[in-house]
Amino acid sequence: MSGALDALRRRRSHSKVTGAAPTHEELAELVAALASLADHSGLRPWRLIELRGEDRDRLGEALAEAEGKDREKYVAKARRAPLVLAVVVSPVESRKVPAWEQEAVASGAAHLLELLLDEAGWGVMWRTGLQARSGPVHRAHRLAPEEYLLGWLYIGGVEDRGGRGGKDKPRAPLDLSKHLTALEP
Repeated sequence: MSGALDALRRRRSHSKVTGAAPTHEELAELVAALASLADHSGLRPWRLIELRGEDRDRLGEALAEAEGKDREKYVAKARRAPLVLAVVVSPVESRKVPAWEQEAVASGAAHLLELLLDEAGWGVMWRTGLQARSGPVHRAHRLAPEEYLLGWLYIGGVEDRGGRGGKDKPRAPLDLSKHLTALEP
């Protein structure tokens, strides 16, 4: 089978990563590959914001403000990976392409980037939460009024690539009778 199929079958979320991260240049090469992403009218209604170093503290502070809770706890959460990528939907005015379709394109960009990062040897976890749509988080990311977040990709090194030598926790198989159907007569 293909490399894409292998990449999808092997992909796992990595909640714990090391302090290593792809450089901006390494990341840019992977993001550039997203030019071939399925995108009705080629609107490219998404963007990514790199958060490294102290920029992650700003994220943690905004999460704490949104929750009205302990700053230290949320700053520590934002620092769980050396690189955090905010996944932003940047809707484009279009009579042909509805907002939901543009959000689907942004989701596709994030997921394909996850696969590319995994294939390049990085650990990735897509994190979300209700705070992603909060005012403090919106302001901290300096989003335009019409933009909104889908979440963050937490990226770092992986000491053990998930036990790919046969120790992976098996995924429950899909119930294909539920997930792959034909149109009923």
